[in-house]
Amino acid sequence: MFDDQGDTARMKIQQPAGAQEQIRQIAQRVSDLLELLRNQRDILRQRGMNLPPGAMDSLRALRAHLDKLSSELGSMMIELGQLRALADTAGLINSSLDPADVLNQVMDTVIRLTGAERGYIVLKNRDTGALEIPVARGLDREQIGKSDFTVSTTVVNQVVNTGEPVLTDNASSDSRYQGYQSIAGMQLRSILAVPLKVRGEIIGAVYCDNRIMAGVFKQHELNLLTAFAHQAAVAIENARLFDDLKMRLAAVTEARDLMDNIFSSIASGVLTVNGDNVIMLCNAAAERILCCRRDRLIGYSLAEALPTLNGVFDEQLRRVRQDGVRTLLEVQPVLAETGPRHWNLIMSPLLETGTLGQGVVIVVDDLTEIRQREAQLGLASRYLPLALVENIHNIDVFDVGGQEREISVLHCDVRGFTSFSERLDPAVLMEIINSYMSLSSDAINLYEGIVDKYMGDAVTGLFNTQFNPQEDHALRAVRAAMSMMYDLLALHEVLPEEQRVFYGIGVHTGMAVLGNIGSHERKEFSALGDAMDIGKLLQENAQAGEVLISPATYEHVNAYYECEPLEPRKTKGRADFTLMYKVVKHKRRGTGTLDANAVRL
Repeated sequence: MFDDQGDTARMKIQQPAGAQEQIRQIAQRVSDLLELLRNQRDILRQRGMNLPPGAMDSLRALRAHLDKLSSELGSMMIELGQLRALADTAGLINSSLDPADVLNQVMDTVIRLTGAERGYIVLKNRDTGALEIPVARGLDREQIGKSDFTVSTTVVNQVVNTGEPVLTDNASSDSRYQGYQSIAGMQLRSILAVPLKVRGEIIGAVYCDNRIMAGVFKQHELNLLTAFAHQAAVAIENARLFDDLKMRLAAVTEARDLMDNIFSSIASGVLTVNGDNVIMLCNAAAERILCCRRDRLIGYSLAEALPTLNGVFDEQLRRVRQDGVRTLLEVQPVLAETGPRHWNLIMSPLLETGTLGQGVVIVVDDLTEIRQREAQLGLASRYLPLALVENIHNIDVFDVGGQEREISVLHCDVRGFTSFSERLDPAVLMEIINSYMSLSSDAINLYEGIVDKYMGDAVTGLFNTQFNPQEDHALRAVRAAMSMMYDLLALHEVLPEEQRVFYGIGVHTGMAVLGNIGSHERKEFSALGDAMDIGKLLQENAQAGEVLISPATYEHVNAYYECEPLEPRKTKGRADFTLMYKVVKHKRRGTGTLDANAVRL
């Protein structure tokens, strides 16, 4: 649009320029004709001839008229040039929204339109109302340093306060400014200042002066600058408003980013819903917990976004809105992506302008892993004493995929169980055998062993596994075995003779591989290897009431227990099984007192 206007202006300027050249050529021809007539006048007189009366005067008048017309055309070209610059610059300043660019363009145009020695733009501070000079320019378009700011505050204040322009040919002698020290001290001559006004409000002023020459500015420059100032004021105000908007937007963006960072860092899922239960906001944790993208949550109702809940907490949401009370709820949805989940929901009312509104914030915590861990710990409690289970904070730290380590294994079997079971009713038999198994399990747990498994009337205990690392595992296993024997005698005192049976126990210390075995559907923790076989073989060699240990175990406990070496009764073809020991009793230490750990027996 501005290019078309510029072309039109250039055409208008070129037309006077061509006419001026033609006038110049005609004037030259008139001058040549006058010179020719002057040269020929004397010759004509000698021949008795003379020029027509008034011919020379007419030519001189024509020449003067042509000179005046050329001057007027020159002035017209200057004015047209200024108008063209005004139109072009108006387009430029309205094409930018950067305050610095707009102010510099305005200032350059002011200098170009007025031919001033110096030009200033003065703007009101929006907060304080004080006048500030954001840009100042000299005739050479160089910036004027702050130390050289010598603008007349008298004139500027007058223009800003009254909204009327000021034009003076010679400020030093102008009666309006006599006695004003700022004008007299700066020796100002020509001054031109016009207000910058937007929608009736004065936002500042454009100020020009010349400290040397008087009469630089005329009514023409005043009219031109006034017209330009109207456009410039709008451009400056738009740029300032846009700059304010950018600053506010940057502050809002910074606050939003901060809130987003805080919102995203919350481990719990957060949803906000309006009065129609439509989700208005959610964080990244909510996307992860709900297994649903944000674009499938925001703008959707809870029933659409979470169909697996089947409106299970609609009533609770209604009560939260009605009573303004926070509500806790646990739900167990089944998600297609992850299967059954366990969620804890906290629903709280949102306040609007300090009062109870219809919005509700829902905090979702996925407790599935915690519940699974609790189940794992419950499973571990089948292997471990309660004291150990309570000390396990994260069962995942244990390597149950398979680990080779030295352990002590205790095999215990009831002697004479077959004939014993034939004489009793099955229900009574089950009750009695459970009491014997409980006795053996309690002894293993007492010394912090793991009950590996029950097999009919037999039980196996493990010491120094991943679950219960122990430096003195051999001693603990033997003490557990001896404890079984002592407790068994106590049990016999309350059982009728026909229900009394005895244990045969074997204990071995050696290497084994420990870990989970089984299928995907069912797994159990157990030990495999030669240590298990030797322990079982010792138990098979034990007669009723005997505790037999291997030489490897004997090396660890001989300082605590008196043991009797025996030749194996059964070897099952093992050439390396040539010696075993029967535990007789606990040794007395030093002065004949038992050591502290033996007291537990």
